[in-house]
Amino acid sequence: MDAKRMFMSLILIVLFFPFCTSLDTLTSNQSIKDGQSLISKENNFALGFFSTGYSSYRYLGIWYVKVTQQTVVGVANRNDPINDSSGVLSNQFGNLVLYDGYNHLVWSTNVSVQGTTSSVAQLQDSGNLVLVQDNINEKVLWQSCDHPTDTLLPKMKLGLNRITGLDTFLTSWKSHDDPGSGDCFYKMNPSGSPQIFLYKGSTLYYRTSPWPWQASSAETFSLGFKFDFVNNKDEVYFTFFLDDPSIISRVVVDNSGMLQQLTWNEGDLQWKEHWSGPKYRCDKYGNCGVCEEAVGDVDVSEWRRVCESGTFEAFLSMNIDGKGTSCLAWYGELMDTLESSNQLLVLNVRVVANELAVYIRKSKGFLGNKRKLAITILTVAVPLFWVSLLAYIWLMKKRKSKGSLEENELAGSSRHPDSSIFNLSCIVAATGNFSPTNKLGEGGFGSVFKGQVSNGRQIAVKRLSKSSRQGEEEFKNEVMLISKLQHRNLVKLFGCCIQEEEKMLIYEYMPNKSLDFFIFDHTRSSMLNWRKRFEIIDGIARGILYLHQDSRLRIIHRDLKTSNVLLDAEMNPKISDFGIARIFKGDEIQDKTTKVVGTYGYMSPEYAIFGKFSTKSDVFSYGVILLEIVSGKKNNDSYQNHPSLTLIGHVWELWREDRALDIVDSSINESFVFHEVRRCIQIGLLCVQEDAMDRPKKEDAMLTMSVLLMLSSETTLPSPKQPAFIFRRPSNDLGSVEGRGFYSINNVTITMVEAR
Repeated sequence: MDAKRMFMSLILIVLFFPFCTSLDTLTSNQSIKDGQSLISKENNFALGFFSTGYSSYRYLGIWYVKVTQQTVVGVANRNDPINDSSGVLSNQFGNLVLYDGYNHLVWSTNVSVQGTTSSVAQLQDSGNLVLVQDNINEKVLWQSCDHPTDTLLPKMKLGLNRITGLDTFLTSWKSHDDPGSGDCFYKMNPSGSPQIFLYKGSTLYYRTSPWPWQASSAETFSLGFKFDFVNNKDEVYFTFFLDDPSIISRVVVDNSGMLQQLTWNEGDLQWKEHWSGPKYRCDKYGNCGVCEEAVGDVDVSEWRRVCESGTFEAFLSMNIDGKGTSCLAWYGELMDTLESSNQLLVLNVRVVANELAVYIRKSKGFLGNKRKLAITILTVAVPLFWVSLLAYIWLMKKRKSKGSLEENELAGSSRHPDSSIFNLSCIVAATGNFSPTNKLGEGGFGSVFKGQVSNGRQIAVKRLSKSSRQGEEEFKNEVMLISKLQHRNLVKLFGCCIQEEEKMLIYEYMPNKSLDFFIFDHTRSSMLNWRKRFEIIDGIARGILYLHQDSRLRIIHRDLKTSNVLLDAEMNPKISDFGIARIFKGDEIQDKTTKVVGTYGYMSPEYAIFGKFSTKSDVFSYGVILLEIVSGKKNNDSYQNHPSLTLIGHVWELWREDRALDIVDSSINESFVFHEVRRCIQIGLLCVQEDAMDRPKKEDAMLTMSVLLMLSSETTLPSPKQPAFIFRRPSNDLGSVEGRGFYSINNVTITMVEAR
């Protein structure tokens, strides 16, 4: 019996041993399938299959293991994705080959192997996948660092091998979710004095430092970051490395034409920008620094001593590559010149002697022979100029007096310790001149754009439409309110821009868009399990509680809905859009308006019909949001072949039949907690009761608004009464509530149409 057990154990060890010892290698005839991966020896990098965003396409790539945000640094089949998870990577006949489920060749290393020697692929801790001949010499047949995508890792070479002709350069992704070859290239230009350029298509877009190259030894480029440059008859390349190997850093070119060095911050689990470019207008190639004329003498002896006679336009004398003083010459038009504060080099410009003499004579004789004529012209022109200027200023002040008052009022309202007044040129640069590719959305007020300011911070720019008077009033209201509010569950205002005819609000950027983007989409809803939804429910409640009770102003939002709840990188909720919010003063608990604004399906009945609003109006909207989060369904949708029955009515019917849990979103069936969900549904029904007096009272605000405290308390919740059934027509025609104007059912906020 013991012998039998020993034999079985030996068999298991033999079968398992290859898998235990080959975590970072793929030997001849071995393969990995989708779902399996190679891991480098020190767990720095992984090789396997991945998808981007919400795409079902599968790619073979390399990514960081120790970085919590999946960050891909190399893609094999970037332009040939596999449609499903059937991909297999194999080591066959000395090559790495990738096949799909139909046994079609998708990608291979495509190298020729002499003889019958097998090969071994190994994923190194540097992120380099190396294919070597499995013999004593271990000849390198192929390596991934010779074929990068958009990322340069430490010790990777960027440049040209003059012997083999191999040109190693970076190519951006097509988009954030598409790793296909984009239009931006980061490439070495080996001609003349080698330089590294960033191209947009065939257009030279940005020239990066360090240049001119002055040493091939490692020099400190910035703290902890060093570079090396090699230029000889065999190759020319640039590489960088770090003093501390534990630091995770990369250089990446994105599809917008931005080049960045990013370093992983383990403290807040985010990539931090070390440097980037182009940042400023003059960073872009050829925008600035065109040399039009010479204004100084040239040291002829210096020309003769250092440079041979030639047709170049300028030169400087410097030590290039540590080979002693030599001449760096310019040919053709001088452009893109920039004075560096780190190193001062004297640029000598060739000028024809006769032209220089004429220039000097003109500069010295400006008031010589024509002094009298110049004085006469100045005597007439100066008074005329001042009279014209004063008339123009008076006219402009008269035309814009109202606008100026509004701008001063808005600017004054935005003054807050954490708020700033942004310059228009800064916002234009940050948003790429309001590029359509940076547009996040549009509403009645205007448009919202994504941007990035010079310090690397991402922002959302809310730009008022010049033709929208409604938007202007909402903008003014939002500046006055949000600048006075600071809470973790309210979107943060960085500042505003009030310049010329532009009025803009600058907010923190929310990378995960809004809550409705997730909960109403069948695919994306699975990304929000019950625990995360529960945290979102609580976060929204805390934000509303702050508006109603804890802030120095009592504020009624009046347009709470899932599309106005934004999600940050960690899916934390933040209430946004205070354009139609109202302030209650003192003991004021209710107000009335003839101008009803809001969104159909979220408005309380007393507000939609009679124009009465209070904290109870926001409580009603919160109840609708809560039920939508639990169910993953819109309140405006119809249910069970009853076109007039809303989500509220459907939940109420199930509650009375003791089947409330039937409404729970199917995507969280495996993760929700029974008593938590049922209690949330009960709270939602309490909030949407038809009679406002039946909804949770002010003294119950803490109980109502903090679901976490509700669950932790022993308080028994009252049974909900009949909710407000809001009916709609089965057709797509939006009728009007009698005497109250039209209301939207598409989550777009509109105002009542008033006669003049």
